[in-house]
Amino acid sequence: MPYKIPVSVLVVIYTPDLRVLLLERADHPGYWQSVTGSCDPGESLRQTAVREVAEETGLDAEQYKFSDWNEENVFEIYAEWRHRYAPGVTHNAEHVFGLEVPQPLPVRLAPREHLNHVWLPWQEAAQKAFSWTNVAAIEKLPEVAGRPG
Repeated sequence: MPYKIPVSVLVVIYTPDLRVLLLERADHPGYWQSVTGSCDPGESLRQTAVREVAEETGLDAEQYKFSDWNEENVFEIYAEWRHRYAPGVTHNAEHVFGLEVPQPLPVRLAPREHLNHVWLPWQEAAQKAFSWTNVAAIEKLPEVAGRPG
């Protein structure tokens, strides 16, 4: 299996009233997150985000209000996941996107990736998300969405 590219996307899926979809990781129960995923070779960041939303939730991002937040976070890859990357790769560049859907929608989880999902008010979602980049993105949601928090 080829190594993962250390460039990824984070897609915050939310409703007009700022409820946020979180997914529980199958490989780490209790770790909740927004949609994430690494770029495939030759794929743009937008293509990666659309693909990951479809794979992880069954939703078609292009049917809704999909936006690039033009934000990049660089973080150290957790030691337990470094084997997925080429030797010596320790950091990942994550690009943030948002997807506004009209209301909490039913999702189709990828069972190898996620165990459960929940729609939460943005403040609760920020408290539940495990990664600092995901927390920061959710906390920025009211500003990005142009709605009072």
